[in-house]
Amino acid sequence: MIISKVEQNSPEWLALKLGVPSSSHFSEIITSTGALSKQHTKYMNRLAGERVSGTGEETFSSKHTDKGLEREPEARSLYEIITGVDVELVGVCYQDTKKRYLCSPDGLVGKPGGLEIKCPMMTTQVEYLRANAIPAIYFQQIQGSLLITGRKWWDFMSYYPGIKPLIIRVTRDEPFIRMLYSRLDTFCVELADVTKQIGG
Repeated sequence: MIISKVEQNSPEWLALKLGVPSSSHFSEIITSTGALSKQHTKYMNRLAGERVSGTGEETFSSKHTDKGLEREPEARSLYEIITGVDVELVGVCYQDTKKRYLCSPDGLVGKPGGLEIKCPMMTTQVEYLRANAIPAIYFQQIQGSLLITGRKWWDFMSYYPGIKPLIIRVTRDEPFIRMLYSRLDTFCVELADVTKQIGG
C-alpha cells in the first residue's frame, strides 16, 4: 500500500483524486452482486474528462453535507474514546505504485483496520441505528478500501450529536473483493483508452 498524507479536501488532495477511480464511487463501477453498474459509462466519461481537462466538475453540496464534514473530527474523537485506539489521518491510499485507483480513509486504525465515518441527518442516523447494519450503499466503498489497503477489517461509524453512535466492524468479503479487482482492472484499461480517444 502507498500512502499520501496530504490534508483531505485540500487543493493537493483534490488534485490527487482528479481522474482516478475512488472507492467512494466503486458502486458506479460494480454492483454488490459483482455485476457491471449501469453508471459505469457515465463515471468513466467523467474521469476521462478530468484527465484531459485537468479540472473536475462541481459536485453537489448542501448545508447537510457541509455540516457532516464539520462533524467528522468530533466523530473521530468519539470513536477513539469508545474504542481506546488512536486513528491515523491520511490523505489517500493506493494499492501499489501503479496508483490506478485509490481510497480516502477517514482513518487507519493500527495495522489491521480502517475507519469510515458518516455524519448523516438526524432521521437517517435513527434509521441506521434501528437497522443496526451497514447501509447497503456503502458496501462497495468499504470493500474497496479493504482491497486497496490490504487491511483485515474496516469500522463503519455513523454519528449525530446527542444520539448514540453506530459502530459496526466489517471484514473482508473475499469473493466480492476478487470480483471488484477484476472489474477495476478492466475499467482502468478502458479508461485509458477513452482518455486517449478524446485527446489525452
